[in-house]
Parts: sequence; C-alpha cells; structure tokens
Amino acid sequence: MTESGQRLRIMLTNDDGIDSVGLHVLAEAMKPYGDVVIIAPDQEFSGAGAAIGAIWEDMPEVHHAHVEGFDECWSVSGAPALCVLFARLGAFGAPPDLVVSGINPGANVGRSVYHSGTIGAALTARNGGISGVAVSQAVSNFGVEGQAWGDVISGLRWETAAAVAAQAVEAIIETPPTEPSVLNINVPDAPLDELIGWEWTEVGQQPPRSMTKVNLTAKPGHTGSYSASFDYGDPVTQTSGLDTAAVSEGKASMTWLSRISAAGLSEAVAPSNAAVDAKLATILPGVIVS
Repeated sequence: MTESGQRLRIMLTNDDGIDSVGLHVLAEAMKPYGDVVIIAPDQEFSGAGAAIGAIWEDMPEVHHAHVEGFDECWSVSGAPALCVLFARLGAFGAPPDLVVSGINPGANVGRSVYHSGTIGAALTARNGGISGVAVSQAVSNFGVEGQAWGDVISGLRWETAAAVAAQAVEAIIETPPTEPSVLNINVPDAPLDELIGWEWTEVGQQPPRSMTKVNLTAKPGHTGSYSASFDYGDPVTQTSGLDTAAVSEGKASMTWLSRISAAGLSEAVAPSNAAVDAKLATILPGVIVS
C-alpha cells in the first residue's frame, strides 16, 4: 500500500521483449504486492543500457499487448529505459510506485552492469524518483563454442530468481529506502533449495567469462561487408565479496548500485586533471585550476 492507502502500482519491464518467459514469470511473482502493469519493448533490446534512442526522430509507437492474467499490458517500440520514461510521464495512467525489471536470462554482474538494458530500466526509474529492482538469472555454458543461445537458456529455472526477487521486493515495500534506489539481483540457475544462500556484494570488474576477440568474416556477395563473431576465454576466478563470485559460488547476489556522480580527485588522476586544466586554459577564460 502507498501512504494514501492505495495499492502499490508496480511496473514490470525487461530488455528481452514483451513475449519473454522471464518477464511473465516475474510478473506473476509480483501480483501479491500490488497492481502490476507490464510495459516492455516489442522486441529484443538486450545491451541497450539506459538508452532511450533518438525519440525526436524515431517516433516510437505504443501498442496494447496480451499477457495471460494481466489487464494492463503494453509494448513499446523502444528500449526498456524508454518504457520507464513513458510510464513516469503518464503515458499509461498513474506513474508506477516501483519498477521491477527482468527476469533477464544471463547474469548482469561485473562489467555487464554498464551495458544491461535490464539494469538500465531500473536506473532510469531512479533518475525519475522511483526505486527500481533489476533481476537476472545466470545461465550455464555461456560462451562455450557450439552452444546456440536458445539451447543455453532452455530449461532455465525462472522460478528461482522470481522467488528471490519476491522476497526482496516485499522487504523494499515494507521498509522503503530513504531515497530512490536500485537493487541489482543475480541468481544462479539452480532449484531454490540448492542455493547456498545469498550475499550482499560489490560490483566486480571482470565478467565470469570474457570475450577475447572479435572476428570479421566476409559476407559472400557483399563487398566490404562482414559478419562479426566472438571468441571467449576461459572462466575467470572471481574475488570473494563480488557479485561475480557470489553467483559462481551458488549464492544469490544482492547489490545496491550507486548513482553516477563526480569522483573526488585521487593521487592517480590529479596529474591528468592538471594536464586537462592547462589545455582548456588555452581556449577558455576563467578556468578554475585544481
């Protein structure tokens, strides 16, 4: 319930599109906590981050959608962050009280936090004064040669991530953060009773398995055009306490993501800062030198 006694309005979105099984499973898990409205991209937008696109040129479209068991469902011809922006600005009625994004197939840990459309939706919610929860589930054999993506995510245990997310959302509703915040949840692909536990974590720097090279292969009949493919390295040993490590150890990872803000100077960046000051002083008057 909101402070006015109204049922909470919970927006569900994702970056995999309105037809994603993970989105539907997560939406069902949110039903006990408020009125769920599903607003998701009309197609795949993985890796879109918090992008909204060139909306002044693209003229994005909105369509009624159907998801069994839900009355308010919309698809948007744009990224998940755009879905959140539209919702916050009243395109679908009252703005949401909480945004929940996922379930993404594939963990969003380490460097992927910067690029994830799942997380980008939650960050965009926070920018608009609304807390966001991003939910992702790890997959097995990602990056292994010969494994098609459809095969990798077939049989994914969506219900595990949904159960973990439900508990976190219930806690956030009962004891809201003092200011709009983003919680990033990552869950191993295992039955709930097989998880070792959960852990509050920091964001790692190395992904569980890195892309090591991009290969360009000429397209027959298309001069100057190439198809891109990737090589992957071996699994990377992770440091305890990081989101990357927790998931690989069979734990659910819970990470509060900070705002983007100006960093204080350190000894490492101060020389570069002074160099930038000197260059800018040659073309701009009144520069304050650090």
